[in-house]
Amino acid sequence: MNKKLLIPLIVVIVLLLGGVTYLAIGLTHQRQVNKDMQELADLDKKEMENEYEQFARQYSEMKTQINNDSIVAQLTQEQLKTQRLLEELRQVKSTDAREIARLKKELATVRAVLRSYVLEIDSLNRLNQNLREENSRVKGQYNEATRQIAGLSSEKASLSEKVAIAAQLDATGINMIAKKKNGKAVKRIKDCKSIEVSFRITRNVTATNGVRTFYVRITTPTGDVLGGGGTFAYENRNIECSMKKSVEYTGEETPVTMYRAVEEFLSKGTYTVSVFADGNMIGSRSFTFSK
Repeated sequence: MNKKLLIPLIVVIVLLLGGVTYLAIGLTHQRQVNKDMQELADLDKKEMENEYEQFARQYSEMKTQINNDSIVAQLTQEQLKTQRLLEELRQVKSTDAREIARLKKELATVRAVLRSYVLEIDSLNRLNQNLREENSRVKGQYNEATRQIAGLSSEKASLSEKVAIAAQLDATGINMIAKKKNGKAVKRIKDCKSIEVSFRITRNVTATNGVRTFYVRITTPTGDVLGGGGTFAYENRNIECSMKKSVEYTGEETPVTMYRAVEEFLSKGTYTVSVFADGNMIGSRSFTFSK
């Protein structure tokens, strides 16, 4: 073959091999990213299903412990609603972000309603406790009072687990601001030098007071996690977080603000901010930067 033709042919073959190798590496990375995102989405959906199932069981148990027909009817309606939402969740794909977000909002409502019934029943327990003390001073009603108190003690013990569920925290008003070096918000995400994430922990009188550690996990448009905050336990494994902060929680609404310096390049697209506490995801919101 003519040497003048052989050299260009070799160059073309080398370029083609290089291009094929580059594409193969790119496809492998993208598949891994997609797999990691799918695993997190599946874990989130599974956790939601477990909570819906648990709430439905709690309503069923609470009905057997209440003699008030009106309250039993209300509990039945809430149980049916919870079971309906569970079936909807089972039919939704974990990648359907809009439906998952809607059902997660519904889950927070179900939790709040359950919490109100727990408090109502607990209030009835305290009222009956007062009746027991009063009846103990009336000899003619002592036996009847003893029977009521024994039943209420058993009822209170079975409600302890429900109170723990109701004590789970919720993060609302989640906000993410990308800032320049001077602290002003950026117009282009590539100019970002720091990230500010803020949210509010809602009022929860059933939650235990004390220092709580909150973890924020920021997922980029490519599916990577902005690390730097260490790791934390979630769903029987340790996952990476972007930032964390310990805050004194008193049961009242508590604002939380965190900051993270940005040294890596950030591309335009949708970023997801997820907030975790006590081994649970307590809030999530997405933000889109178009430039």
